[in-house]
Amino acid sequence: MNSNTINERKDMRPPSSQEQEINLLELVKKVWDSRKLILRMCGIGAVVGLVIGFSTPKEYTASTLIAPESRRAYPGKSALVDMEDDNLSSSITGEKDAIFPVLYPEIINSTPFLIRLFDIKVREQKDSVSIPLSQYLKERQKAPWWRIITSAPFKLTGWIVSLFKDESNEDSGQAGTKTGINPFRLTRKEAGMAGAIASRINIGVDKKKRTITIFVTMQDPLVAATVADTVRVYLKEYITEYRTGKARKFLKYTKELRKEAQEEYYSAQEKYTRYADVNRGLVKLASRAELVRLRNEMKLAQTTYNQTEQLVQAAMARVEKIRPVYAVIQPVVVPLKPSKPRKMTILVMYVFLSGAGSLVWVLFAKGFLKDLKKRRVADG
Repeated sequence: MNSNTINERKDMRPPSSQEQEINLLELVKKVWDSRKLILRMCGIGAVVGLVIGFSTPKEYTASTLIAPESRRAYPGKSALVDMEDDNLSSSITGEKDAIFPVLYPEIINSTPFLIRLFDIKVREQKDSVSIPLSQYLKERQKAPWWRIITSAPFKLTGWIVSLFKDESNEDSGQAGTKTGINPFRLTRKEAGMAGAIASRINIGVDKKKRTITIFVTMQDPLVAATVADTVRVYLKEYITEYRTGKARKFLKYTKELRKEAQEEYYSAQEKYTRYADVNRGLVKLASRAELVRLRNEMKLAQTTYNQTEQLVQAAMARVEKIRPVYAVIQPVVVPLKPSKPRKMTILVMYVFLSGAGSLVWVLFAKGFLKDLKKRRVADG
């Protein structure tokens, strides 16, 4: 075994505890020698954190907790209505429900749902005038001062592009929006507004507890509470519209049948009474036969009318039975304390990042750059 192999094995041995202590002491010495730099950077980070924390507008979060329930039975129905209801259930709701609570966030973030929120009336806590939500977000929302600086180049670019844009194409795209917003083709402003509203609405679904929590964050507490309650109402309407759609169509159809049967019954009743009044006291067989025929037609029309009435009642019961019920566990309350910004969290984060960055510079980056310069000088 030659000496080179022995030296290589010595080099491959793990460092001893004494060498590790020496390396650790060197690192501590580097940190101690650069303590002024580290403290200075932490101070700068603290100043930046305070500036950001106090420059960020306050935001308030309003929430509501609801629990969807299902109606197992509809009280007060007769046995006949129960039987008809069971017969209708297979034809009306034979398909399984396609909208589950886990899809509620997608519903709230959908374009048609967000467009409905554009024109809801909101009022700031310190104001008595109600304005549309889109106008509030456009005119009343405050932005931190650095966002104005960072967005200036993009606004300038958009202004320059708008000078050369063909207005006729824009007008043609707006042709379908004179009576309202076209969800199929939004303008850039409408899409931006929809995105702004979506970014301030959040929904949490607890699968175990089967509860739904709606969160809305706005810079005004009253606006946040108003929008949160409106989102709850609109979500309930959307789910109700979906789940009862087929049943309501069938109910409309049965009402049309009842109306036709009612008209036929009233017509047959009028014919019978009129003929009976005119031919009262006559004993002719033809007259009596005609009277019996009219009476039978009236009874048949009455039976049909009664059946359609029962069918309408069963359809109405079915609509009520499948109508979703949401128990409001925690109603919307106007928040008293802001949820953002968390100034202490921002301060600690910036101090930590500044300190960590300065430590990385002192322990690793500074020495690495020195070695890199030496190598370049040696190679040169």
